[in-house]
Amino acid sequence: MSDPKWMAKVDFTVGQAAAWTYRNAIRALAAAALLTLIGFALSTRLTLNADMSSLLPETFESVKDLAVLREKFGGMGYVVVVGQGAQPDVLRRFADDMAAGIGKLEGIRFVEYRRASDFFADRALYYMSVDDLSAVRGRIKAREKYERRMKNPMFVKLDDEEPPSLDMSDITDKYAGSSQDRLAGDGERYYLDAKEGLVALLAKPAGTSVDLDYAKEIVGRVESFVRSQDLSRYPGLRVSMSGTYKKKIDQQEQITADVAMASSLAMLMMVLYLAFHFRSLMGIALVIGPTTAGLFWTYGFVAVAYGQVNLLTAFLGAILGGLGTEHGIHIFGRYTALRSEGLSGEDAMREAFVHTGGSALISSLVAALTFASLTISDFSAFREFGAIAAVGMVVIVFAYILIYPATIGVAARFGWEPKSREAISGARSELSRILPRHSRGVAAVMAVVLALLMVRIPNTHFDYNLGTLEDSSLPSFQLDQKVNRILGYSQTPLVLFTDNSAEERALVDQLNAKKKALGSASTIDFAAALDDLVPPEQEAKKEILADISRTLKKVKRDSLDQKTAAAFDDLKRMAAAEPFTRADIPESVRRQFEGVAGDGGFVLAFPGISLSDGAKVTHLAQEVRGLELPDMDGRPSGKRISAVGEALILADIIDMVTREAGPVLIAAIVLVLLAMWLTMGSLKSSVICMLPTVVSILGLVGLMDYAGIEFNFLNIVAIPILIGTTVDAGVHLISRFGESSGTEEDFSAVYAETGRAICGGLITSAVGFGAMIIADHPGLASLGKLTILGFALNLVVMLLAFPALLIMRRRGKAHF
Repeated sequence: MSDPKWMAKVDFTVGQAAAWTYRNAIRALAAAALLTLIGFALSTRLTLNADMSSLLPETFESVKDLAVLREKFGGMGYVVVVGQGAQPDVLRRFADDMAAGIGKLEGIRFVEYRRASDFFADRALYYMSVDDLSAVRGRIKAREKYERRMKNPMFVKLDDEEPPSLDMSDITDKYAGSSQDRLAGDGERYYLDAKEGLVALLAKPAGTSVDLDYAKEIVGRVESFVRSQDLSRYPGLRVSMSGTYKKKIDQQEQITADVAMASSLAMLMMVLYLAFHFRSLMGIALVIGPTTAGLFWTYGFVAVAYGQVNLLTAFLGAILGGLGTEHGIHIFGRYTALRSEGLSGEDAMREAFVHTGGSALISSLVAALTFASLTISDFSAFREFGAIAAVGMVVIVFAYILIYPATIGVAARFGWEPKSREAISGARSELSRILPRHSRGVAAVMAVVLALLMVRIPNTHFDYNLGTLEDSSLPSFQLDQKVNRILGYSQTPLVLFTDNSAEERALVDQLNAKKKALGSASTIDFAAALDDLVPPEQEAKKEILADISRTLKKVKRDSLDQKTAAAFDDLKRMAAAEPFTRADIPESVRRQFEGVAGDGGFVLAFPGISLSDGAKVTHLAQEVRGLELPDMDGRPSGKRISAVGEALILADIIDMVTREAGPVLIAAIVLVLLAMWLTMGSLKSSVICMLPTVVSILGLVGLMDYAGIEFNFLNIVAIPILIGTTVDAGVHLISRFGESSGTEEDFSAVYAETGRAICGGLITSAVGFGAMIIADHPGLASLGKLTILGFALNLVVMLLAFPALLIMRRRGKAHF
């Protein structure tokens, strides 16, 4: 197999550049130091953005609508202060004492901690239809008539006639689950769970949680206020923080800690491996130096191009570090061998970079093209990861060309000489002798193993659990679930914008109709709006209530049994209620439906599902999108309204990832194949080189079933990554086998040298990705597990199956 002419020119140019930096070591290192300082300075400006909406393009309707929502409605969610551990009366007193002070803090619009239960209970009859209210009146009149007859001395009771019941549950049950019923709660006026020993105060910030600095400021302000209070007045009380703003902060801090830990672990493991591989401090420095400089240059580019990192790109330092280390292993091994053959330092450096540095550049370009395939995705986590990784792969190679020869050039002036050592020994040499003799047996065993893995492919599924995008095990997330249970509904409803009160009522009616039609399949808990909380036909209902009051006055309460007397009191109170307007609704309820300017026009749709259930989130989006408002005559107006909120962002992420997975995978395979065809000059050789990568990935998908791992919204990116980062091993084997004579002794030498380099490259690559396995974030940890399995399986295929296949093909006179 001969390389194309342009490849030879690339190899020559890379070799000449390496020789120049060897001769001009001081100037080269000074330039590298300057670039590294610039990169470091720029990288310090980077921030981590863990907000879900930033993962979608700004052109998406859900993202644009969310921006409008934040402008009109303010921040979604709350800063939640949770008191726990004390007796219920102590918790209520704590809530009363804290609410006023927190509400006065700068940046807090209001504090919710009590339900408007009495308001809705007193006006419950107004929320009934006229027909149902008339039925209530009829039952009351019948009971009043019965009681009068029973007191008439002339009345003769001929049978055991039961008194007409005042039980209205069959009627009131119709309105259970309605917006006013849900907002009124179950009787406890505080947001309190007496059994759990927990009370919640919900502080509504004016700003948005997307601004992480603002979120930290507002949460810190609330925390400082609570700490400044004398909490010893509340025996047994513990105070914790939760809510959307606290969760955002905790998630960002967790990812930051994961990045620091993973990067440190990756660096430590790479140093330990390099120490084992080279047994030389100089060898370690020659690899770590260019790799580190290249990472700073890359992150300098990130700071200029993006200004921030996301959930996935935050870990690129560890990943690129592992991938970049492979180049140093190959170059150092080649340089050491050439010096052992008697070449001078400069000539050995030139030849090492001609044969190995050029290959490193080409393999980096191939990997970069694979990463670049991710840029076709609209999912920012993937798109930015692909772009940054592609740039980083090429930048690190140029860092090697600039720094590696210059470092050796300086060291040589002080008398440093590389130590000569054997490329492989022990068990590996034994393996290199066994393979030629038993290639058919090895190939058969590997074929059976891979077949057993591949038959499990249909059992591997995609996990739609959106918990992979955030860690729901964090204390603030766990506490938030408890608060939702106390509230009885979600803290972060979907919002629909309307232009008038008629549209509010029409939307609520339409959402309720959908919910009723779908039954248990509906994903909406309930819908509410200010206008919906003001019942219609109040004047007609007032007349009925006045009639009920007159009837009740005729009943002597003392003659009723205890249960009936309680119902009588409730009816008397409710019948005395006066008609009301939006302005009469308690402020604690009203302001939940008002924007930052105090205006209304919002309909809230509360999800009845967990937003971590991806499949149900998709159904929720379908249920609340594209609602058509009727015109004045009740006919379709053509005006469509869609809900806005975090759930819609999540639904778009689900749709995008599942829709783009296939095209991204195809693009990765096609780009790698084209790049290899271009560089190798042979489509046949390119396909053969890709064979072990394709086979190992298919085996990996089957292995996932045995390992209990499923694809998710983050680890799915492992597949194109593995395609781009493992295919170069096949190139190295085919190239070296093509250069060998084909004898068993020659194969043993080639396999020992190349196999050791492939093993080192895959191990260091696995270290970079595998460092994520220690992350607390579930999605990133699963990506680490999957890539470790992928690199491990590819290593087995490259060291056993593929060499056995090449030997069998050569014996069949199939030269390539």
